[in-house]
Amino acid sequence: MAPQGLLPSRMALRGMLLGLLMVSCFTFCRSHQNSKEFALTNPEKSTTKETERKTKAKEELDTEVLEVFHPTHEWQALQPGQAVPAGSHVRLNLQTGAREVKLQYGDKIQNNLKESKKGKRLDINTNAYTSQDLKSALAKLKKGAEMESSEEDKARQAEVKQLFRPIEELKKDFAELNVVIETDMQIMVRLINKFNSSSSSLEEKIAALFDLEYHVHQMDNAQDLLSFGGLQVVINALNSTEPLVKEYAAFVLGAAFSRKNGSRHVTDPASGPGDSAIAEAGPGPSADHNPKVQVEAIEGGALQKLLVILATKQPLATKKKVLFALCSLLRHFPYAQQQFLKLGGLQVLRSLVQEKGTEVLAVRVVTLLYDLITEKMFAEEEAELTRETSPEKLQQYRQVHLLPGLREQGWCAITASLLALPEHDAREKVLQTLGTLLATCQDHYRQDAQLSRTLASLQAEYQALAALELQDGEEEGYFQELLGSINSLLQGLR
Repeated sequence: MAPQGLLPSRMALRGMLLGLLMVSCFTFCRSHQNSKEFALTNPEKSTTKETERKTKAKEELDTEVLEVFHPTHEWQALQPGQAVPAGSHVRLNLQTGAREVKLQYGDKIQNNLKESKKGKRLDINTNAYTSQDLKSALAKLKKGAEMESSEEDKARQAEVKQLFRPIEELKKDFAELNVVIETDMQIMVRLINKFNSSSSSLEEKIAALFDLEYHVHQMDNAQDLLSFGGLQVVINALNSTEPLVKEYAAFVLGAAFSRKNGSRHVTDPASGPGDSAIAEAGPGPSADHNPKVQVEAIEGGALQKLLVILATKQPLATKKKVLFALCSLLRHFPYAQQQFLKLGGLQVLRSLVQEKGTEVLAVRVVTLLYDLITEKMFAEEEAELTRETSPEKLQQYRQVHLLPGLREQGWCAITASLLALPEHDAREKVLQTLGTLLATCQDHYRQDAQLSRTLASLQAEYQALAALELQDGEEEGYFQELLGSINSLLQGLR
């Protein structure tokens, strides 16, 4: 049996242990109850907030288009708002606190960079279109534009078709109206038949010749006129007793022999009806000639008939057209020039220019002579340059003894007298002809006192006009050229 003195001490010890146990239980319960409130982190709330933050950042990035950063193999600072291409190496510089970027996979990154140009903006949305999608969209856009353009073209073509009628419908309508679309050949045949018909009036014959002249300007048409015998019909018309028939027949022949720049003659206001500016001096050096038609005309007797009309009394308008046809026939045709001299053509032209009131014809005749002289000179120079001593055409030109004939027929004095004409253009042509005749007529010109006085007077006149041109800033004016021609003549006569 335990002693009585130990009982109180044991009871005190148990009480202390029980008190400590109760305090421990109370503390444990309180700490467990408030653990969520006083914890450093809340897993559930942290996860929720992180999800919300990422979602918000993603939404912001979805709507934001950032500038593309182009990294290199060296570390570079990344600015706020810049997007880094996939595959780049990114680090945080602990010293500066800035993010830095450089290339990690060189070839792969370079290929990615080639697909985007500097200065472009990159949509970093993971749901954005790929480059292939963009190419496909652009292809569809281009195709749509082409379809719209094609539709516009079709609409425009439809509008144009509404303005014009198909040729088949026109032919059908013409057939119903008994109107036939004719070729040039058919038109010329019809006009020749109309002219050659005994039932046609004088007005109808003249109208037929006038229309025919329009068509024969084309070389092929002129040869077609020859092929069906129409050329000889026109040549025979030169024998008509009607001056108008002779006039327009010569007009057709002149057009058939040559054409000026492939176009129809321009009407000269100072000439009569149907007269042409080209007839003023005949076809110039730039005119195209039709040798085949010229040969057939010579064989058909056109040259004799033209000279007869010029040698007889005829209206001035008729002689203008006949002289035009003669110029067209002689140019670039040495055989015709030989026949012209044999038939006394220089005598006919001399009588023509000496008639009163034929000053216009005189200038045309002088221009024709100048063209024939220079034409032969050019042929000889060309043969000398090409070293051809006996070409057929050169041999024909050498048989044309034009200069001796001009001297014998008194053309030295006739040409010099034409310097008295008041028109500058006429003087220019006369001065040109005098220059070509200088070697042949030099003795005559030196003895001609009137020519010397005329040249001195013209020299003073054109010196004043040339001075005015120089004052106006024209260094190579028209009057200076005329003055140069006069000075050359005066120098050659000394």
